Amino acid sequence: MTRTVWAQLVGQEPAIEVLSAAADSAAALVSGASTDSGAMTHAWLLTGPPGSGRSVAARTFAAALQCTSGTGCGDCTGCRTALSGSHADVRLVVPEGLSISVAEMRALVQAAARKPTTGQWQVVIIEDADRLTEGAANALLKAVEEPPDRTVFLLCAPSDHPEDITVTIRSRCRLVSLRTPPRAAIAQVLTERDGIEPELAEWAAAVCGGHVGRARRLATDPSARERRAAVLRIPLGLRRAGDVFTCADDLIKTAEADATEESKAKDEAEQEAVRTAMGAGGSGKGVASAKRAADAAVKQLEKRQKSRATRTQRDTLDLALVDLAAFYRDVLVTASRSGAALMHPDRAGDSARAAAEWSPVSTLRRLEAVLACREAIEWNVKPRIAVEAMVTTLRQG
Repeated sequence: MTRTVWAQLVGQEPAIEVLSAAADSAAALVSGASTDSGAMTHAWLLTGPPGSGRSVAARTFAAALQCTSGTGCGDCTGCRTALSGSHADVRLVVPEGLSISVAEMRALVQAAARKPTTGQWQVVIIEDADRLTEGAANALLKAVEEPPDRTVFLLCAPSDHPEDITVTIRSRCRLVSLRTPPRAAIAQVLTERDGIEPELAEWAAAVCGGHVGRARRLATDPSARERRAAVLRIPLGLRRAGDVFTCADDLIKTAEADATEESKAKDEAEQEAVRTAMGAGGSGKGVASAKRAADAAVKQLEKRQKSRATRTQRDTLDLALVDLAAFYRDVLVTASRSGAALMHPDRAGDSARAAAEWSPVSTLRRLEAVLACREAIEWNVKPRIAVEAMVTTLRQG
């Protein structure tokens, strides 16, 4: 089979069928072969669980729309630049902070009203559209209600529930639901595309919770595997009262370290780029004013970077909490002898031991504590306070 842009989507055949049909209709409209929009529409909502590939689906669809052959070939300039994020007519909004502001959305809507410059369509991709503030959602709604010609909005969100996407925006979008990719599909893509050893790929696919990106990271990053192992040692490691604070501290520090590791190189490169753009390091007349302007611009950038680091830290901590919740779910599965697949099959021994020591009721209380911690952090409770309260319940049961 020819490797097109759709090969980027792992285990999403139903979604590929819908999006590829829309891309075909779009190509027919552009070429003048048809005046009927058919399967194409101006606004899309791509939903699915974490790791299902919402943003990948959006980029892939954008590449197919910009493909010069109209097929999503994957080889032309339109496909390659759209996938890499450098296409002039594909605008990508990735919230670096906790939300997407109304000012940011208004600027985007104004830019989206322009005609395509080099491509076939003006494509706007909004990752994590569930982070739109009320004002930002209203600004986007006006553009979606009266869309410019040849402009397509692609919104990515966990679900189409009103808590994630307002009903007014949802009603004007075509919904495409992505599913959790099968383990076999994840293992196959890790082996064939990333060159990972089959045994390691199978393990990563089995423990990643259906998250393709995390599977790749677990398979390629030893420190990621160690952080996961440290989190999964917590449930059976809470023996003394002091362990509560030790484990809570370890969880917070791990999230902070992971966020720092992920952000450091990017932050430094961004600051250097801003200084260079503002004329810092030059010589001659006007050097002092250029340096002041560069320092002011870097301070503004540092504020945005701090907000991004906070978001990254919370996302990393949330991933650890998801692993914990999956462990307690495995304990319940083991105790019930239902035969359902374990989320952490490599920890089957620990799940069996916990199932023998804890009653199903106490296990469920522990699971609820993890879920409550996730919700508290989402509501901006200080992570350390939320985690300490959770770990206290994990010890007591």
